Amino acid sequence: MQEGAKVILTDVIVEEGQALAKELGENARFVKQDVSSADDWKKVVAEAESTFGLINVLVNNAAITFSVPIEELTEEQIKRIIGINQISVLLGMKAVLPSMKKANGGSIVNVSSIGGFVGTPGSCAYDGTKFAVRGMTKGAAQEFAKYGIRVNSVHPGMIATPMLLDVIPEEIQAELFKNIPLGRFAQPEEVTNLVLYLASDEASYSTGSEFIVDGGYLA
Repeated sequence: MQEGAKVILTDVIVEEGQALAKELGENARFVKQDVSSADDWKKVVAEAESTFGLINVLVNNAAITFSVPIEELTEEQIKRIIGINQISVLLGMKAVLPSMKKANGGSIVNVSSIGGFVGTPGSCAYDGTKFAVRGMTKGAAQEFAKYGIRVNSVHPGMIATPMLLDVIPEEIQAELFKNIPLGRFAQPEEVTNLVLYLASDEASYSTGSEFIVDGGYLA
């Protein structure tokens, strides 16, 4: 919001979403959305256009994860994680394309993960969706370039969110730090700043690329 953006926030968690929009002020609106639903995407785009005008930035950031061995995965779990982590990204890009074409350009940022580069035991379903986001980003970047629309993916490593810090004990965190050259988790703002850069005109010649923010873990 500090950059003057007008933002539509979406989630299935209504109370927290509305509270955040209220905190951000008049240039933010909350819309309840199931990101795996094409109809919900149509509603979000319609709300964005009627409230703020044509769309020129999309950040696909919705995701879920769980650690389950392949032999224990249920069909319901597989379909749910693919729907939220993978299908939602494709639906989102498809939904905003007409608006961005009218705006004569735009930027799409698809948030993947370092799980889109390496596999982890128990995370096959999750990693598969994150690898898919990389591929869809590259395909869309080639399709959308003629409209002046850039598409890139961001790949965070360990981020110091309350969900992560509450689940991983401090002694385990210390062990994880040993595999991160910078020796710490990222702060959420360090990912946000990268997304902001890709959304802006400062990244005008970057498209179809992967941007890693993992403290050197993959290196």
